[in-house]
Amino acid sequence: MEKVALGNTCLKVSRIGMGVMPIGPNQLSLPLEEGAAIVKYALEKGIDFLDTAQYYHTYSYIREAMKGSSFEPIISSKSLAPDYSGMMKAIEEARAGLDMDIIDIFLLHEIRSGDFEKRLGAWEALNDAKAKGLIKAIGISTHNIDVTDEISTQKECDVVFPLINYAGLGIRKGSEAGDAQEMLSAIEKCKTAGKGIYAMKVFGGGNLTVNYQKALDFICSKNCIDSIMIGFGSCRDIDDIISYMEGTMAPDYNPDVSKKKIIVEESNCEGCGTCMKMCQSNALYFNERGLAQIDESKCLTCGYCAPVCPSRAIIMY
Repeated sequence: MEKVALGNTCLKVSRIGMGVMPIGPNQLSLPLEEGAAIVKYALEKGIDFLDTAQYYHTYSYIREAMKGSSFEPIISSKSLAPDYSGMMKAIEEARAGLDMDIIDIFLLHEIRSGDFEKRLGAWEALNDAKAKGLIKAIGISTHNIDVTDEISTQKECDVVFPLINYAGLGIRKGSEAGDAQEMLSAIEKCKTAGKGIYAMKVFGGGNLTVNYQKALDFICSKNCIDSIMIGFGSCRDIDDIISYMEGTMAPDYNPDVSKKKIIVEESNCEGCGTCMKMCQSNALYFNERGLAQIDESKCLTCGYCAPVCPSRAIIMY
Protein backbone atom coordinates (compact mmCIF):
# COMPACT_ATOMS: atom_id res chain seq x y z
CA MET A 1 0.00 0.00 0.00
CA GLU A 2 1.33 3.42 -1.00
CA LYS A 3 2.53 5.64 1.87
CA VAL A 4 1.96 9.40 1.85
CA ALA A 5 3.10 12.31 3.99
CA LEU A 6 0.34 13.63 6.23
CA GLY A 7 0.63 17.36 5.62
CA ASN A 8 3.53 19.01 7.43
CA THR A 9 3.54 16.44 10.22
CA CYS A 10 6.39 13.95 10.40
CA LEU A 11 3.90 11.13 9.91
CA LYS A 12 3.66 8.88 6.86
CA VAL A 13 0.41 6.98 6.47
CA SER A 14 -1.12 4.47 4.09
CA ARG A 15 -3.23 5.99 1.32
CA ILE A 16 -6.19 4.03 2.69
CA GLY A 17 -6.85 3.97 6.42
CA MET A 18 -9.10 1.69 8.46
CA GLY A 19 -11.97 3.17 10.41
CA VAL A 20 -12.31 0.79 13.35
CA MET A 21 -15.77 1.86 14.54
CA PRO A 22 -17.77 -0.72 12.48
CA ILE A 23 -16.35 -3.69 14.38
CA GLY A 24 -17.16 -2.20 17.80
CA PRO A 25 -20.25 -1.96 20.02
CA ASN A 26 -21.73 1.06 18.19
CA GLN A 27 -22.18 -1.05 15.05
CA LEU A 28 -21.37 -4.75 14.49
CA SER A 29 -20.26 -5.46 18.09
CA LEU A 30 -17.94 -8.26 16.98
CA PRO A 31 -16.29 -10.54 19.52
CA LEU A 32 -12.80 -9.32 20.48
CA GLU A 33 -10.93 -12.04 18.60
CA GLU A 34 -13.00 -11.64 15.43
CA GLY A 35 -12.70 -7.86 15.35
CA ALA A 36 -8.99 -7.96 16.14
CA ALA A 37 -8.47 -10.43 13.29
CA ILE A 38 -9.94 -7.89 10.84
CA VAL A 39 -7.64 -5.14 12.15
CA LYS A 40 -4.66 -7.50 11.87
CA TYR A 41 -5.65 -8.44 8.32
CA ALA A 42 -5.71 -4.76 7.34
CA LEU A 43 -2.24 -4.29 8.83
CA GLU A 44 -0.94 -7.33 6.95
CA LYS A 45 -2.28 -5.82 3.72
CA GLY A 46 -0.36 -2.60 4.31
CA ILE A 47 -3.25 -0.53 5.69
CA ASP A 48 -1.48 0.83 8.73
CA PHE A 49 -3.41 4.03 9.47
CA LEU A 50 -6.16 3.36 12.02
CA ASP A 51 -8.93 5.68 13.16
CA THR A 52 -10.65 5.16 16.49
CA ALA A 53 -12.24 7.30 19.23
CA GLN A 54 -13.10 7.30 22.89
CA TYR A 55 -16.78 7.10 21.88
CA TYR A 56 -16.24 3.98 19.74
CA HIS A 57 -14.94 1.73 22.55
CA THR A 58 -12.62 -0.06 20.11
CA TYR A 59 -9.19 0.32 21.73
CA SER A 60 -9.22 -3.32 22.83
CA TYR A 61 -9.52 -4.56 19.22
CA ILE A 62 -6.44 -2.61 18.16
CA ARG A 63 -4.46 -3.66 21.22
CA GLU A 64 -5.37 -7.31 20.63
CA ALA A 65 -4.44 -7.10 16.92
CA MET A 66 -1.01 -5.70 17.76
CA LYS A 67 -0.26 -8.19 20.53
CA GLY A 68 2.94 -10.09 19.80
CA SER A 69 3.34 -8.45 16.36
CA SER A 70 5.89 -6.09 14.84
CA PHE A 71 3.25 -3.77 13.40
CA GLU A 72 3.67 -0.07 14.15
CA PRO A 73 0.51 1.55 12.76
CA ILE A 74 -0.25 5.25 12.89
CA ILE A 75 -3.21 5.57 15.24
CA SER A 76 -5.61 8.49 15.37
CA SER A 77 -8.08 8.86 18.22
CA LYS A 78 -10.46 11.60 19.26
CA SER A 79 -12.79 12.67 22.04
CA LEU A 80 -16.03 14.58 22.49
CA ALA A 81 -14.69 15.95 25.80
CA PRO A 82 -15.79 19.59 26.19
CA ASP A 83 -13.11 20.78 28.63
CA TYR A 84 -9.51 20.46 29.77
CA SER A 85 -9.92 17.78 32.42
CA GLY A 86 -12.21 15.67 30.25
CA MET A 87 -9.75 15.74 27.35
CA MET A 88 -6.81 14.86 29.58
CA LYS A 89 -8.77 11.88 30.90
CA ALA A 90 -9.59 10.86 27.32
CA ILE A 91 -5.90 10.97 26.36
CA GLU A 92 -4.93 8.84 29.35
CA GLU A 93 -7.75 6.41 28.55
CA ALA A 94 -6.39 6.04 25.01
CA ARG A 95 -2.81 5.52 26.20
CA ALA A 96 -3.94 2.84 28.64
CA GLY A 97 -6.48 1.22 26.32
CA LEU A 98 -4.05 1.00 23.41
CA ASP A 99 -1.09 0.21 25.67
CA MET A 100 0.89 3.04 24.06
CA ASP A 101 2.97 5.76 25.68
CA ILE A 102 2.51 8.14 22.74
CA ILE A 103 -0.60 8.55 20.59
CA ASP A 104 0.19 9.60 17.02
CA ILE A 105 -2.86 11.81 16.45
CA PHE A 106 -5.57 13.06 18.78
CA LEU A 107 -8.54 15.17 17.69
CA LEU A 108 -11.41 17.22 18.95
CA HIS A 109 -14.21 14.90 17.84
CA GLU A 110 -17.16 16.16 15.79
CA ILE A 111 -16.68 19.91 15.81
CA ARG A 112 -19.88 21.67 14.71
CA SER A 113 -20.44 25.32 13.83
CA GLY A 114 -19.56 27.45 16.85
CA ASP A 115 -18.20 24.47 18.82
CA PHE A 116 -14.48 25.27 18.67
CA GLU A 117 -14.79 28.32 20.91
CA LYS A 118 -16.87 26.31 23.40
CA ARG A 119 -14.18 23.61 23.59
CA LEU A 120 -11.09 25.77 23.96
CA GLY A 121 -10.30 24.04 27.25
CA ALA A 122 -10.16 20.68 25.47
CA TRP A 123 -8.02 22.24 22.73
CA GLU A 124 -5.63 23.59 25.36
CA ALA A 125 -5.35 20.07 26.79
CA LEU A 126 -4.39 18.68 23.37
CA ASN A 127 -1.74 21.37 22.98
CA ASP A 128 -0.35 20.66 26.46
CA ALA A 129 -0.29 16.90 25.82
CA LYS A 130 1.55 17.49 22.56
CA ALA A 131 4.08 19.74 24.31
CA LYS A 132 4.67 16.95 26.87
CA GLY A 133 5.32 14.44 24.08
CA LEU A 134 2.17 12.40 24.73
CA ILE A 135 0.74 13.18 21.27
CA LYS A 136 2.54 13.78 17.99
CA ALA A 137 -0.17 15.72 16.12
CA ILE A 138 -3.50 17.35 17.00
CA GLY A 139 -6.52 18.50 15.05
CA ILE A 140 -10.26 18.17 14.55
CA SER A 141 -12.88 16.01 12.88
CA THR A 142 -15.91 17.73 11.35
CA HIS A 143 -18.80 17.47 8.92
CA ASN A 144 -18.98 21.25 8.57
CA ILE A 145 -17.70 23.45 5.74
CA ASP A 146 -17.43 26.57 7.89
CA VAL A 147 -15.46 24.73 10.58
CA THR A 148 -13.08 23.29 7.98
CA ASP A 149 -12.60 26.74 6.47
CA GLU A 150 -11.95 28.43 9.82
CA ILE A 151 -9.53 25.80 11.15
CA SER A 152 -7.22 26.46 8.18
CA THR A 153 -5.94 29.56 10.00
CA GLN A 154 -5.44 27.81 13.35
CA LYS A 155 -1.66 27.34 13.34
CA GLU A 156 -1.64 24.79 16.19
CA CYS A 157 -3.88 22.46 14.15
CA ASP A 158 -1.80 19.79 12.43
CA VAL A 159 -4.50 17.62 10.84
CA VAL A 160 -8.12 17.85 9.72
CA PHE A 161 -10.53 14.94 9.30
CA PRO A 162 -13.48 16.23 7.21
CA LEU A 163 -16.50 14.52 5.70
CA ILE A 164 -16.46 14.52 1.89
CA ASN A 165 -18.11 12.44 -0.86
CA TYR A 166 -19.19 13.10 -4.43
CA ALA A 167 -22.86 13.53 -3.53
CA GLY A 168 -22.25 15.83 -0.56
CA LEU A 169 -24.20 13.51 1.75
CA GLY A 170 -23.82 14.55 5.37
CA ILE A 171 -21.94 17.79 4.64
CA ARG A 172 -23.16 20.73 6.71
CA LYS A 173 -22.79 24.49 6.34
CA GLY A 174 -23.83 26.08 9.57
CA SER A 175 -27.19 24.51 10.38
CA GLU A 176 -27.98 23.82 6.72
CA ALA A 177 -26.90 21.21 4.18
CA GLY A 178 -23.67 21.95 2.34
CA ASP A 179 -22.24 20.66 -0.93
CA ALA A 180 -19.13 18.79 -1.96
CA GLN A 181 -17.51 21.61 -3.95
CA GLU A 182 -17.74 24.04 -1.06
CA MET A 183 -16.23 21.47 1.26
CA LEU A 184 -13.42 20.78 -1.22
CA SER A 185 -12.63 24.50 -1.34
CA ALA A 186 -12.35 24.57 2.46
CA ILE A 187 -10.18 21.44 2.41
CA GLU A 188 -7.92 23.07 -0.19
CA LYS A 189 -7.38 25.99 2.20
CA CYS A 190 -6.34 23.58 4.94
CA LYS A 191 -4.03 21.72 2.58
CA THR A 192 -2.41 24.97 1.44
CA ALA A 193 -1.85 25.84 5.12
CA GLY A 194 0.09 22.58 5.57
CA LYS A 195 -2.57 20.59 7.41
CA GLY A 196 -2.66 16.84 6.95
CA ILE A 197 -6.01 15.79 5.49
CA TYR A 198 -7.73 12.44 5.77
CA ALA A 199 -11.30 12.06 4.58
CA MET A 200 -14.33 10.28 6.02
CA LYS A 201 -17.68 9.01 4.69
CA VAL A 202 -16.55 8.48 1.10
CA PHE A 203 -19.58 6.19 0.70
CA GLY A 204 -21.95 8.51 2.56
CA GLY A 205 -22.52 6.01 5.34
CA GLY A 206 -23.41 3.29 2.82
CA ASN A 207 -25.83 5.33 0.71
CA LEU A 208 -23.31 5.52 -2.15
CA THR A 209 -22.04 1.94 -2.16
CA VAL A 210 -24.19 1.21 -5.20
CA ASN A 211 -21.65 3.43 -6.98
CA TYR A 212 -18.63 2.02 -5.16
CA GLN A 213 -16.01 2.78 -7.81
CA LYS A 214 -17.45 6.18 -8.67
CA ALA A 215 -17.22 7.15 -5.00
CA LEU A 216 -13.60 6.04 -4.82
CA ASP A 217 -12.70 7.61 -8.18
CA PHE A 218 -13.97 10.93 -6.89
CA ILE A 219 -12.09 10.93 -3.61
CA CYS A 220 -8.85 9.47 -5.01
CA SER A 221 -8.69 12.17 -7.68
CA LYS A 222 -8.46 14.98 -5.10
CA ASN A 223 -4.84 16.00 -4.52
CA CYS A 224 -5.86 17.94 -1.42
CA ILE A 225 -6.66 14.67 0.39
CA ASP A 226 -3.73 12.69 1.76
CA SER A 227 -5.51 9.59 3.03
CA ILE A 228 -9.01 8.09 2.97
CA MET A 229 -10.56 6.46 6.04
CA ILE A 230 -12.94 3.61 5.26
CA GLY A 231 -14.80 1.61 7.85
CA PHE A 232 -14.17 -2.12 7.44
CA GLY A 233 -16.43 -4.74 8.98
CA SER A 234 -14.89 -7.78 7.30
CA CYS A 235 -11.76 -9.02 5.56
CA ARG A 236 -13.75 -9.05 2.31
CA ASP A 237 -14.19 -5.28 2.61
CA ILE A 238 -10.41 -4.97 2.80
CA ASP A 239 -9.84 -7.25 -0.19
CA ASP A 240 -12.21 -5.11 -2.25
CA ILE A 241 -10.42 -1.84 -1.52
CA ILE A 242 -7.04 -3.46 -2.20
CA SER A 243 -8.38 -4.68 -5.55
CA TYR A 244 -9.54 -1.17 -6.41
CA MET A 245 -6.27 0.46 -5.37
CA GLU A 246 -4.22 -2.07 -7.34
CA GLY A 247 -6.34 -1.54 -10.45
CA THR A 248 -7.48 -5.15 -10.65
CA MET A 249 -11.18 -4.55 -9.97
CA ALA A 250 -13.43 -5.17 -12.97
CA PRO A 251 -15.04 -1.92 -14.21
CA ASP A 252 -18.56 -3.26 -13.67
CA TYR A 253 -17.87 -4.80 -10.26
CA ASN A 254 -19.82 -3.61 -7.23
CA PRO A 255 -18.92 -5.30 -3.94
CA ASP A 256 -21.61 -6.69 -1.69
CA VAL A 257 -21.58 -3.76 0.68
CA SER A 258 -25.24 -3.57 1.56
CA LYS A 259 -26.16 -0.49 3.53
CA LYS A 260 -26.28 -0.98 7.28
CA LYS A 261 -29.66 -0.36 8.84
CA ILE A 262 -30.69 1.57 11.92
CA ILE A 263 -34.19 1.21 13.29
CA VAL A 264 -36.12 2.69 16.20
CA GLU A 265 -38.10 0.20 18.26
CA GLU A 266 -41.13 2.40 18.91
CA SER A 267 -42.28 0.25 21.81
CA ASN A 268 -39.11 1.27 23.67
CA CYS A 269 -38.80 4.89 22.50
CA GLU A 270 -39.57 7.47 25.20
CA GLY A 271 -39.63 10.45 22.83
CA CYS A 272 -36.90 12.25 24.78
CA GLY A 273 -35.03 13.51 21.69
CA THR A 274 -31.56 12.67 23.03
CA CYS A 275 -30.69 10.85 19.79
CA MET A 276 -31.54 13.93 17.72
CA LYS A 277 -28.96 16.03 19.53
CA MET A 278 -26.24 13.57 18.42
CA CYS A 279 -27.25 13.51 14.75
CA GLN A 280 -25.46 16.09 12.61
CA SER A 281 -27.35 15.01 9.50
CA ASN A 282 -30.80 15.86 10.90
CA ALA A 283 -31.87 12.33 9.99
CA LEU A 284 -33.92 11.85 13.17
CA TYR A 285 -37.25 13.55 13.79
CA PHE A 286 -40.42 13.17 15.83
CA ASN A 287 -43.24 11.39 14.03
CA GLU A 288 -46.93 12.09 14.55
CA ARG A 289 -46.87 9.92 17.71
CA GLY A 290 -44.07 11.97 19.23
CA LEU A 291 -41.54 9.16 18.79
CA ALA A 292 -38.17 9.18 17.06
CA GLN A 293 -38.12 8.20 13.39
CA ILE A 294 -35.25 7.95 10.91
CA ASP A 295 -35.11 9.57 7.47
CA GLU A 296 -33.05 6.95 5.63
CA SER A 297 -32.21 9.38 2.81
CA LYS A 298 -30.23 11.50 5.31
CA CYS A 299 -28.92 8.80 7.65
CA LEU A 300 -25.16 8.12 7.44
CA THR A 301 -25.45 4.97 9.60
CA CYS A 302 -22.63 6.23 11.81
CA GLY A 303 -24.29 4.69 14.85
CA TYR A 304 -23.69 7.71 17.08
CA CYS A 305 -27.36 7.86 18.08
CA ALA A 306 -27.70 4.33 19.45
CA PRO A 307 -25.40 4.51 22.51
CA VAL A 308 -27.00 7.71 23.85
CA CYS A 309 -30.55 6.35 23.78
CA PRO A 310 -31.50 5.89 27.46
CA SER A 311 -34.09 3.22 26.65
CA ARG A 312 -31.95 1.36 24.07
CA ALA A 313 -34.67 1.86 21.45
CA ILE A 314 -32.23 2.36 18.56
CA ILE A 315 -30.88 -0.82 17.01
CA MET A 316 -28.22 -1.15 14.32
CA TYR A 317 -27.85 -4.26 12.18
